[in-house]
Amino acid sequence: MTEFRSGFVSIIGSPNVGKSTLMNALVGQKVSIVTDRAQTTRNRITGVVTGKDYQIVFLDTPGVTQPRSKLGEYMYKAAFDSLESIEAVLFVADAKQGVREKDEAVIASLMRYRIPKIAAVNKIDAAGTDAVRETEERIRSFQCFDSVIRISALNGTGIDLLTEELKKYLVPGPMYFPEDMVTDQPERNLCGEIIREKALILLREEIPHGIGVSIDKMEVRETGNLVDIYATIYCERESHKGIIIGKQGKMLKRIGLEARRDIESLLDCHVNLQLWVKYKEDWRNKPAVLHELGYE
Repeated sequence: MTEFRSGFVSIIGSPNVGKSTLMNALVGQKVSIVTDRAQTTRNRITGVVTGKDYQIVFLDTPGVTQPRSKLGEYMYKAAFDSLESIEAVLFVADAKQGVREKDEAVIASLMRYRIPKIAAVNKIDAAGTDAVRETEERIRSFQCFDSVIRISALNGTGIDLLTEELKKYLVPGPMYFPEDMVTDQPERNLCGEIIREKALILLREEIPHGIGVSIDKMEVRETGNLVDIYATIYCERESHKGIIIGKQGKMLKRIGLEARRDIESLLDCHVNLQLWVKYKEDWRNKPAVLHELGYE
């Protein structure tokens, strides 16, 4: 009988290199929200991949950047706290951008940890051959990575190869999560993140990162086939409130419509989603508000 092996792998890298897309590709299901805006991920998200004789628990961390607010400090800490008691770290680089100064800073920080390190050169489908080669060579020049693998998290290229490589670092151990479980995130959190994702995508550059979502109430009706969700979108400037709501409430309705579709797919039932918008000045620097929004 084959011995069961398991372990934890932290996904880390600079903002917007594709960590969340990679997490979803590895898991085979959407467990982390994705936009083309940096620092979309704020919490450490867990994704679980279970095979016949193994289980990998992935930790998708916020993009590493120098913190400029209490929320930024939380995100920075969440990223590096994930490197404690893990079997391997997966560093992700963007082949289109190459290895920039901020990527080098992340690598320098990783070198302090005596754990196996694997690098994934992502977005090879969008970068030229020379750019991919140069990125890989630069990563190898640090001489701290056990392997470097070219991937496209978006189209799935190299994902199976990457999974096989990561399996080498698993150790004899238990199945930490049930085999049909793909994330440890409560449904309440996932719903809030879906709403935030849609707001970030639809509002584009009109609203910076000062958006937070609180799920105020979530309950199943007695009939069992409908879930009522009441949520509040927080913004940190009074002027942003009107932009989020939109003319005659059209933008807020659109955010709600697109979020409801994904939430219904997640929960596998009909959803009545009600959204409100509130202004909380400088909420990213207020511990009480961060706690309310789930940033512990």
